[in-house]
Amino acid sequence: MGIKTADMPPVDPAEFGSLPFMERMKLLAIHWGEYGFGGPKQIHLLYVFKLIFYVLVGYTIVWATTPGLGGWAEVGNFWGEPILYQKLMVWTILFEILGLGASSGPLAFKFSPMIGGSLYWTRRNTLRVPPWPGKVPFTEGDHRTTWDVTLYVVIVANLVYALVAPGVSTDRLPGSEAGMIAAWPLLTFLVLIVAMGLRDKVVFLASRPEQYLPIIFFFAAFNLVDMIVAAKIAMVIIWMGAGVSKFGHNFTSVVAPMVSNTPWITSTRFKRSLYRDWPRDIRPSKVSSSLAHIGGTTVELVLPLVLLFSTNRTLTLLAIIGMILFHAFITSTFPLAVPLEWNVFFIFALSFLFWEFPAQSGFGIGDMTPGILVGVLVALLFFPVLGNLRPDLVSFLPSMRQYAGNWASATWAFRGDAEEKLNTHITKYNSNQVDQLTAAFGPEVAEIFMQKAVAWRTMHVQGRMLISMMMKHLDSLENYTIREGEFTCSTLVGWQFGDGHLHDERLISAVQKRCNFEPGELVVTFTESQAINRDYVEYRVIDAALGVVERGTYLAKVAAEEHPWLPNGPIPHTVTWTLEGYVPQGDVSTVTA
Repeated sequence: MGIKTADMPPVDPAEFGSLPFMERMKLLAIHWGEYGFGGPKQIHLLYVFKLIFYVLVGYTIVWATTPGLGGWAEVGNFWGEPILYQKLMVWTILFEILGLGASSGPLAFKFSPMIGGSLYWTRRNTLRVPPWPGKVPFTEGDHRTTWDVTLYVVIVANLVYALVAPGVSTDRLPGSEAGMIAAWPLLTFLVLIVAMGLRDKVVFLASRPEQYLPIIFFFAAFNLVDMIVAAKIAMVIIWMGAGVSKFGHNFTSVVAPMVSNTPWITSTRFKRSLYRDWPRDIRPSKVSSSLAHIGGTTVELVLPLVLLFSTNRTLTLLAIIGMILFHAFITSTFPLAVPLEWNVFFIFALSFLFWEFPAQSGFGIGDMTPGILVGVLVALLFFPVLGNLRPDLVSFLPSMRQYAGNWASATWAFRGDAEEKLNTHITKYNSNQVDQLTAAFGPEVAEIFMQKAVAWRTMHVQGRMLISMMMKHLDSLENYTIREGEFTCSTLVGWQFGDGHLHDERLISAVQKRCNFEPGELVVTFTESQAINRDYVEYRVIDAALGVVERGTYLAKVAAEEHPWLPNGPIPHTVTWTLEGYVPQGDVSTVTA
């Protein structure tokens, strides 16, 4: 991989499309094992420059708009000021909700323009995804109205005000010249973003509410000790929730392709060691398992508890260093949703909360008001518990399953040139990714990169089931253009973070209303997340013209033991329901019940 040149798989681009689909998947998955996505390193440099912009501009805005902090270079003197933490959080939320943070740029398959976000959410008639349109009044519909655009603009304006307004003196922080952000813009933001979430959960999730909303409330409503300790608890639950979610068969399959995609790891020998017997068997090896559960699961379960309860300064420092290295490593891998700013903010936040306000100085759990402590624990644990028991009801984000590989996912299949309808029939800002890539590299290379995203999905447990259902329900894989649902969704709604719930039946119905696909012209295979108390996973198959045509289950363990290119055919599964009169068009030989 060069600075300006991509590392392409060993195939003539002109002949790539003539290969059988599963041969293409095998070729691309094996290539991913050594080279990851294979894009030129200047793509990663773009994100480095964006991170520098995020840090320097954010810090400068906070410093310039907050009297009482001191000189620009005197950060050591005001590192412990709560308003610094507050305003950098507001800046991060603003960065995300404008579409400049996660799900932006080439690694999120946004090339021209490189963002979605605000370009969609300030435009009438773009698609929106309300979570409960038939249950919550005034939320029905599937397109953005003047009201939605106005609400979004007000949210952005509210965040800008909270960011640039000087701090106000408060008896919660006596003796501070800088003060804190006034409570009213913070509480106003909470009300506005919840209202937006009821209208469009895409914008709501883009603000990363599971990370920031509780802490915004704590700093608006609690006294100094309660707000600091509550923020600590929130961070610990985020880490430990992610750690718990990594038990099972999914996470190890995430680590190998993630590390293979890391631009600064250039040793092909090491990358091959991540797989059992590369290139014959690219299921994750014991090396991947060790990286996953020692460097990942153990770190997220142990070090946060040390940070929360330690009263030893040295031990606390070591835990802080450990978590900084953890987040720095994640940032350096450039995961495809590119949540880089969140990781950088967490590096600052853990240093601020756990070093500047240590437990032995009156900021431990025992120092918190008991009633508030109980309320905070109940509130912060509610969605992680519910989301892991009923993943069909809660996004993986508030369920705290970051990086776990256990996410609702989907694959979209378009017969012939039906994909072009998304460009001609739907109001959106980004054209289909294949068209963005074609403009830069030509159609053959564009198609290789688009299908490489599908091959990447097959390296994950759930991706194998998605393609299995395609094998069963399509008359021939070669008659269809098969796309990674996350990237298709991103061009439709302007943002995506790996949550299949953003492109389930509700979005498919909105697309169908505009595109009028014929039966069999757009088929979507969808798998839910695995519930923490079950060994099976639920799936469904959706024909855009017919709706859901099949539901069933499969065993995660069985899918994990299969090769990405499915040499033994579709994953065994159990059909629990089929639409009356519907007959799958492909291989039905592996149905077990």
